[in-house]
Amino acid sequence: MDVSKTKSSFYRRLYVAYLIDSEIASSVPALTEVTGMPRRTAQDTIAALADLDIVCEFEQLDGARNHAGGYRIRDWGAIDRQWIERNLARIKRVLEYP
Repeated sequence: MDVSKTKSSFYRRLYVAYLIDSEIASSVPALTEVTGMPRRTAQDTIAALADLDIVCEFEQLDGARNHAGGYRIRDWGAIDRQWIERNLARIKRVLEYP
């Protein structure tokens, strides 16, 4: 499937935000495990969520050290989470994720 870099980047951001919000994968190691994407790609994608006005914040676990915790979506901005749910199979197919 031939997909533009812009579209694949957009879909990757939507999918990562969905995984975080659904608590399927709320950490970088969990994202790499679920998607197979490299660690750096996961980190960069989380950082890029702000470009879509998706507010994603890291929550440190109480009493934890070394950045133990997970990410949380605080605000979806203009993104419709239900659209992502309805199109999840297509998003995963375009990104070639399991």
